[in-house]
Amino acid sequence: MPVFVSSKLKEKVRRLPGSPGVYLMKDRLGSVIYVGKAKNLKKRVSSYFQPSRSFTSQPKIRALVEMIRDFDFLEVKSEPEALLLEGKLIKKWKPKYNTDFTDDKRFLLVRVDMTRDLPRFALARFKKEDGAQYFGPFAHAQHIRKTLTEMRRKFGILLGDATPVKLKDGRYQLYADVRSELYGFENIVSKESYAERVDEACSFLQGKSREWLEELKNRMNDQAAHKNFEKAAELRDMVFALEKSLMKTRKFERESQRGKNSKEALQLLKEVLGLDSLPTAIECFDISHISGTFVVASMVRFDNGLPNNSQYRRYKIKSFEGNDDFRSMEEVVGRRYRRLAKEKKPFPSLIVIDGGRGQVGAAIKAFLVQDLEPPPIIGLAKKHETIIFPDERPPLRLPLNNKGLQLLQRARDEAHRFANTFNAELRSKKIRESILDDFSGLGPKRKVLLLDSFGSLENLKKASMVELQQVEGIGPKLATSLKEFLDTHFKR
Repeated sequence: MPVFVSSKLKEKVRRLPGSPGVYLMKDRLGSVIYVGKAKNLKKRVSSYFQPSRSFTSQPKIRALVEMIRDFDFLEVKSEPEALLLEGKLIKKWKPKYNTDFTDDKRFLLVRVDMTRDLPRFALARFKKEDGAQYFGPFAHAQHIRKTLTEMRRKFGILLGDATPVKLKDGRYQLYADVRSELYGFENIVSKESYAERVDEACSFLQGKSREWLEELKNRMNDQAAHKNFEKAAELRDMVFALEKSLMKTRKFERESQRGKNSKEALQLLKEVLGLDSLPTAIECFDISHISGTFVVASMVRFDNGLPNNSQYRRYKIKSFEGNDDFRSMEEVVGRRYRRLAKEKKPFPSLIVIDGGRGQVGAAIKAFLVQDLEPPPIIGLAKKHETIIFPDERPPLRLPLNNKGLQLLQRARDEAHRFANTFNAELRSKKIRESILDDFSGLGPKRKVLLLDSFGSLENLKKASMVELQQVEGIGPKLATSLKEFLDTHFKR
């Protein structure tokens, strides 16, 4: 069955240049669904819309072609340049129909368990917070295995399969067979002398993954220069994947440090707030409105000092209309913990309210009117970053570099960001709805069909006359009027 191709798309294909470049296929919403490179843009792109071509018989390719409604292209000077640009654009857009060459499962880490008397060097897939040191990631499993074997000879270290024996004098015999002679190092060692070997081997590994990354890039460029583009593309994919894995390793190290800082912050909060236990579960509330309209609230949760996005909640104010932060806070706090109590779920270790004594009082009232026992509650007033207590304790001002205060600030700022985002979404939705409501001749059904078809008013405004008429109930006359209306009234 032939794939439908609009006259607009056919004309755009005819105007393509015959030069090298990269093309970006788009669906009806304008999303990039495929990125490809071409020696000849016109010849390559036109092949997608020729039903006689055998590659459209492949289910995945046919599904792609059926979704194409538009495309963009970028001319380049050479095929090697197209190769690199293709990779960068795939990384940027992450198209649905491109093979995900950023998969980093092929890479390995070297794990050195520093908690043991004689650390071994072993391979691992994932980095954990287990006290060990990790090096890498490394491309090509066979290469890093060979490297470890060479390191055993070069530095006299133990690999993961070694079984050293502790002697009566406290020293260790590394090997009980002929390997001790093959490796050329002392086979009887003290813990301290072996530690020196480990330090040298770790220093060697420190820069090895980056050295291999540069080697891969050089090989990729060399293959491209010799017009071996398939091999160059394969190496390019490995380069991107290794770069991604290196970034994840650095992110893991940063998060590990954040975890350590969070533990210190939780301990400080326990002390300064007089809590019975560490506030490992913190929930923070904020109210957002614009001059009393679009009043919404947010609740964010931090577990062990880190955001738990899956537990974030947003609320529309239901019990009244207008601008009253105290009533709004009482409503959302009451709704949150009435539900947890009904579901028999535990309350958090600490509730943080964005605001002063009035907002904290409203939160306490929400528990009292429902006969619920509140957990520890504090407020964080923006002026001077003052901590407000619900009892007779005076307000508390901590030094701005106090890690406990900084954790409270992160929770408060995250709640504020989340509430403002929700507020902006509601305002944007209202604006979109009111604009289409002002267009005569468009009933509720067709308005829904248009927004469903194009996803947003921005995409609707970009739609061509042909695309508008593909929506049920939109003929040439109505499409023309709608296009003129949107061009006149919708400006962003």
